[in-house]
Amino acid sequence: MIDVRYAVTSAYQYFESIKDILGGDQLADLRLEEVELSEDKHAWLITLGYDLLDKNRSQFEELMVPKKPFRREYKLFRVNSETGEVEAMKIRQV
Repeated sequence: MIDVRYAVTSAYQYFESIKDILGGDQLADLRLEEVELSEDKHAWLITLGYDLLDKNRSQFEELMVPKKPFRREYKLFRVNSETGEVEAMKIRQV
């Protein structure tokens, strides 16, 4: 069985390999959010979070809410606990 560090590294590498499809230069602050070993111990469940430029903000929001125009997004990766291969990536709702 692979250890948690290997599983997290696999998820990060997978994310980096498809980052351009997800928004590339509009992504910021990639962080590890959650780690869990599945009940059957066949997979590590890794949640990575990142900020994505929010292009849907109105001019009113820009004036009234003095924050960066980013929203937090989360991806859940299923990493095979034997091989370290990423088997799935899903949107993680919080």
